[in-house]
Amino acid sequence: MKDITRIYLWSGPRNISTALMYAFAQREDTKVFDEPLYAYYLSNTQAKEYHPGSEDILKSMENNGEKVIESMMKETSKPVLFFKNMTHHLLDLDREFMKDVVNVILIRNPEDMIPSFAKVIENPTINDIGYAQHSELIAYFKSNNIKPIVLDSTKLLQNPEKVLRAFCNKANIDFNKNMLQWNIGARPEDGVWAKYWYANVHKSTGFSKYKKKTEAFPEYLLPLLEECQPHYNKLLPYAIS
Repeated sequence: MKDITRIYLWSGPRNISTALMYAFAQREDTKVFDEPLYAYYLSNTQAKEYHPGSEDILKSMENNGEKVIESMMKETSKPVLFFKNMTHHLLDLDREFMKDVVNVILIRNPEDMIPSFAKVIENPTINDIGYAQHSELIAYFKSNNIKPIVLDSTKLLQNPEKVLRAFCNKANIDFNKNMLQWNIGARPEDGVWAKYWYANVHKSTGFSKYKKKTEAFPEYLLPLLEECQPHYNKLLPYAIS
């Protein structure tokens, strides 16, 4: 199939990456893929010791990262292909393929993200949540003249249609209003880890209104917040608003 648009989302966990995947799944011209590099990441890090469902993930998915990239780049099932990825799942893979795809970095304020992640994985480090890897990716893009699209979850939730229209325009695809709502419940594309992470999106029928967290930030996570905030602050000015 000619003129395929391959959209590679690079997100951290506990963002709205799954909701964004669900939005793209509403398009008839699009096929979505849920974290194809997850097993590669687990097989090459200690994260397999503490990520819920890791055994099932490793058994059910390709563990070889190069083969996953090759498979993604050979996929031709629809005119638009949307690959939801976690930035930290890349590890040391060759990034040459990024020159031929639409790269999207999805960021979230660590004040909102870290407490949410810690409810599933109690003592996260910066390597678990992608902020430093976002900065590394931006540096790679700059050195290789790759122009990524940056999305901030707060801005997207505050005005989903406006931001998605701008996103689609930058990706050279038509905006589709179906992207703004979906049926409640799971999707067949969900990874086997969905039962541990996707409870909120399975209850949703569209992008939820942004609500600033009101509970106090956990004191034991403050050092991690201090590590992550500069990376977020550096990317925020590039985000679509």
